[in-house]
Amino acid sequence: MIITLVRHGQTEDDFLRKISGTSNILMNDTGRRQCQKLRFNIKDKNYDYCYMSPLVTAVETAMILIGDKVEMIPDKRLIERNMGDLEGRPMQEFNAYKFWDYNLNRNDYGIEPVHEVFNRCQEFLTYIKEKHNDGNILIVTHETPYRTLRHLLLGHELEDNLLDGFIDNCSFEEFSI
Repeated sequence: MIITLVRHGQTEDDFLRKISGTSNILMNDTGRRQCQKLRFNIKDKNYDYCYMSPLVTAVETAMILIGDKVEMIPDKRLIERNMGDLEGRPMQEFNAYKFWDYNLNRNDYGIEPVHEVFNRCQEFLTYIKEKHNDGNILIVTHETPYRTLRHLLLGHELEDNLLDGFIDNCSFEEFSI
């Protein structure tokens, strides 16, 4: 099985460095251009299924990338991390290192604890491995589930801080399972 992870295209909140969390917002023109470029880069790839977050940024990204070529399946386990009271606030108000420390598992401000994000992403991976033991799966999601799924697919230890750099809009990676 090959799993391809994609982060959605840029939104205005991404551009303004604001915390979106589970807000349902559209991509901006830059995000749409990023998706068009990625569509060109993956045009020769054949996917059997596309799973995506039900938030509009992921749905719009998936539509641009693959249109109606394969079945697109929304899955709420791929939704962005709930950022609680920090949603809509400037990114600098969020101490990413504190909230990505697996051992601390902080939920100040009503932020979804990192353990919960890992649990739902692990549940999703188990589901698709059981349902599709072969084939090519495209997963369109947000930065937090992308980062989490990446850690799980690479088999990284879940200790200390799991922040391993920024994941650009419309980033994509393939993983062989």
